[in-house]
Amino acid sequence: MVAGTFGVVLTATGLMADLHMGVISLGVLTFMAATLGTNILISRVLGAAALGTITLATQFAFVAGAATRFGMDMASVRRVAIDTRPVRVPAYRRLLFGQSVSFVGLQVTAVAVPVQVYAVSRSSFWVGMLGLVGLVPLIVFGLWGGAVADAVDRRRLLLASSSLTWVVTLLLLVQALLGLRSVALLLALVAVQSGAFAVASPTRNAIIPRLIDRDLVPAANTLSFTLTNVGIVIGPLIAGVVIANTGGFAVAYGIDAVLFTLALYAALRLPPLPPIAESGHIARPGLRSVVEGLRFIAVRPVLLMSFAVDIVAMVFAMPRALFPEVAETRFGGESAVGWLFAAIAIGSVLGGLSSGWIGRVHRQGVVLVAAVCGWGIAVALAGLATATWLAVLLLAVAGAADLISAVIRQTILQVYAPDEMRGRLQGVFVVVVAGGPRLGDLRAGATAAVAGATFSWVAGGLACVLVVIPLALLVPALLRYDSRSVPSAAQDLAEAERA
Repeated sequence: MVAGTFGVVLTATGLMADLHMGVISLGVLTFMAATLGTNILISRVLGAAALGTITLATQFAFVAGAATRFGMDMASVRRVAIDTRPVRVPAYRRLLFGQSVSFVGLQVTAVAVPVQVYAVSRSSFWVGMLGLVGLVPLIVFGLWGGAVADAVDRRRLLLASSSLTWVVTLLLLVQALLGLRSVALLLALVAVQSGAFAVASPTRNAIIPRLIDRDLVPAANTLSFTLTNVGIVIGPLIAGVVIANTGGFAVAYGIDAVLFTLALYAALRLPPLPPIAESGHIARPGLRSVVEGLRFIAVRPVLLMSFAVDIVAMVFAMPRALFPEVAETRFGGESAVGWLFAAIAIGSVLGGLSSGWIGRVHRQGVVLVAAVCGWGIAVALAGLATATWLAVLLLAVAGAADLISAVIRQTILQVYAPDEMRGRLQGVFVVVVAGGPRLGDLRAGATAAVAGATFSWVAGGLACVLVVIPLALLVPALLRYDSRSVPSAAQDLAEAERA
């Protein structure tokens, strides 16, 4: 279904070269997803003992089948496989490695904190409060931090905000070692950590185009999002093993503290990155500069639509709030819920590994709309699945489409905007990425309470498609966007002002 969506949209725009690589990539993804589904089915029917041997055969069949079906030689594989050219740049390589490894630790802490809060309070209410105390500073400091990143040396700002994050992790470690058992302290530390992350994230993203050539930006973003999703899969698994077997929250926080030192090292080794004002004016950080950033987005249809389609995708089609209920009522309980929560991230990783074609796509707006539609369709079909393996398979396809969407949106932001605005735009990006899924959880839960989980899940996916397509047609600037003519941003502004 996703391949069909890509084919119709890309053929309609005459992008046959991009279509060719997209079909090959989606073919590889299909083989990978089939392997995943087979493994789940085998583990449920035959048990874990048979899984290892059969999985090896499955993986071999995947490689042989992919090579035979698409006639791939090594050159073709390199064109489809994830583009690793950005790692040849030492500064970017250190930044990527530090971010990826430290993100695993961050995910360990993200699991340990709510578990500890529940262990201390025995109340899900206080666990839920973690989301609120984390979201507010994420929004406030995300916008403010982006403005600061446009006015100061980004290396220093990244180092300072990352250091604060590390200090909070050390304080989490200390309170666990001392056995303080204070919910208020944990909430306060989460709020500070969220604020520090909200400053560090847009700063780091705004740095990337300063380290590598423009044509490598899509590949750099793909590497970043792929490895981030690896962390989303691995981190909670580590946390579960550590907390269950060692009984120690201190061990979990200690792992995070150790891994985060690599992020500090990467920031320390960056070259100086003073602000660059292409207009000759460096905005002072504050409310006025934040408003300037929002105004910059509002009058540029391409940027505005890049945010709008993601908000639509997350608010209407994010199904994760429904996973516990559906796992219990349809798929047999707790054994299925873990697969459902991991499926989207697994699909993003598989999509990233076969993403070499993304960097060669020029009509990025068309691909962005197609990816969001693919996300919505795959989510809707997953909501109709009656078997765990099929739901996981379709959610993995949705995750791959989401990876493509995220890479394209981030690339447009980093390349389309001048350097003096990148920090503020990345701040908005962080707010949208963090807030959209949370609003989606609210929408899904509220709809399920009224009409049932299946209706909420399926209708949300379909609504995503039915909203995005007319929206893209009403604002055609996104569909016309071509990365080869990025300087036309000024023309885009003039067109918006005439309208």
